[in-house]
Amino acid sequence: MLAIDENTITDAALAQMSETPNPRLKQIMAILVKHLHAFAREADLTPEEWLDGIKFLTAVGQTCTPYRQEFILLSDTLGLSSLINALHDRRAVEHGTKTSLVGPFYRQDSPHKELGECIAESNAGICIYGRVLNSAGQPIPGASIQIWQTDDEGVYDLQRHDPSHMDLRATFTADANGDYHLRTVRPLGYMIPLDGPVGDMIRAQRRHGYRPAHIHFMIGAPGYRELVTALYLRKDDHINSDTVFGVTDSLVTETVANDPGSPFRELPSIRFDFTLAAADAIGTGRVGADPSQITKRTASH
Repeated sequence: MLAIDENTITDAALAQMSETPNPRLKQIMAILVKHLHAFAREADLTPEEWLDGIKFLTAVGQTCTPYRQEFILLSDTLGLSSLINALHDRRAVEHGTKTSLVGPFYRQDSPHKELGECIAESNAGICIYGRVLNSAGQPIPGASIQIWQTDDEGVYDLQRHDPSHMDLRATFTADANGDYHLRTVRPLGYMIPLDGPVGDMIRAQRRHGYRPAHIHFMIGAPGYRELVTALYLRKDDHINSDTVFGVTDSLVTETVANDPGSPFRELPSIRFDFTLAAADAIGTGRVGADPSQITKRTASH
């Protein structure tokens, strides 16, 4: 009989799992057990601390609903979601625009608008334009461009309106040259929901809880890898301290006044060209959209 102690327990657990028929499950679980046990040993966890951790994870699960995913929020605030995105980018077969978190406010079936239209019910304040290209710099005609964002008070439509109402989101189709252009309002950054156990964690860590102003995009075309990304506004006070670690240098931009290339020169404009990588066998890059892919109901955060 194996003598179980703080060191031999790891090998004992791995031995019991060694007959797992699914090779990927076997690999993932073995790595998980090794790191969990190493974490407990390094931290020298006490029984009270272990129970506190169990209580915290239980509270995270109890906070989840079909329209609120507290575990994804936890993953976001620990940097795990951003890490998963980075690993997803690394597996691409060719270079493309960096991904970013899809966030909890994505909704399927946003209204289709014609190029140049405004996605905000209020008056447009900025223009966004550019092209959708492949890795060789060639245009991708007819690419689908979904966009969603907060208003100028940092609020999404799901937080303000009846859930059947959509504002500040739309789907566009790039023209034959891969060009797109639209009008919207300048978004404002916002604080993540702090009314649950993840909020308690953020406060205990003395973190501010803010996300910098950003605009989400989901772009796709046949034969290309779906791109889920966001553009971040450089002048936001929290551009260097995003609570969910979504900001990447290549996605930081800012409006330009009197841009001669803008189709709406009277508006401050953002020019951004998106690059789609060729399709591969890798699954979705939509980190954060589950579980509901919001359609008809509202999200609670």
